[in-house]
Amino acid sequence: MMPRKNKLFLMLGGVFLTNALLAELIGGKIFSLEKSLGFQPLHLQILGNDLSFNLTAGVLLWPVVFILTDIINEYFGKKGVQLLSYMAVGLISYAFVMIYLSIGLSPSDFYSQSQQAAGISDMNLAFQKVFGQGLWIIVGSIVAFLIGQIADVTVFQWIKKITGEKKLWLRATGSTLISQLIDSFVVLFIAFYLSGALPLKTVIAIGIVNYLYKFVIAVALTPTLYILHNWIDRYLGLKEN
Repeated sequence: MMPRKNKLFLMLGGVFLTNALLAELIGGKIFSLEKSLGFQPLHLQILGNDLSFNLTAGVLLWPVVFILTDIINEYFGKKGVQLLSYMAVGLISYAFVMIYLSIGLSPSDFYSQSQQAAGISDMNLAFQKVFGQGLWIIVGSIVAFLIGQIADVTVFQWIKKITGEKKLWLRATGSTLISQLIDSFVVLFIAFYLSGALPLKTVIAIGIVNYLYKFVIAVALTPTLYILHNWIDRYLGLKEN
């Protein structure tokens, strides 16, 4: 029989990798947070830009990834997080290579015309637009993820060294807030500023809006860490702290 701790690592790692990959794949959709919640968009004036909470659909899943990062860090340490982070980068890169190869395949006439009744004149073109994210966005997202993960695990372990086993909320939320701050700006800087798509002031303004959302979500999900922590302690047969 496989030891429970090994099973736990496989379970957490599987959920971690699945969510990281899915977040990248659905990240091409931008949605209005305000409209999704049933009210009119806010008009935030930041650095001369009129912005609302228009976010990538990936934000639905990234909070799960960062919660799992802290849980894995708590029970398996820095090496456990690093292993899964490098695996995630490898799998995401592999997925995009396969997607671009599939985009390059010549479509059948039937496929291209298969959704005309639904108002989609060329299904193959729709496939390209949905999955064919720009190279700068892909590179920015992967680099930001890896840097964010390294920052998260480093800050987590630093706080834990100071506070000991107490104050899970501090090391988990603190490390997430710092890593998300880095992630929010690195991905935008690479994807939109280095590519020449947006000026720096606009990139910074969008980053501030994105980070405001991530900040609220990170704080709101703090109780979830304790629920998972207690469940894992019971599963592993550990005494509660």
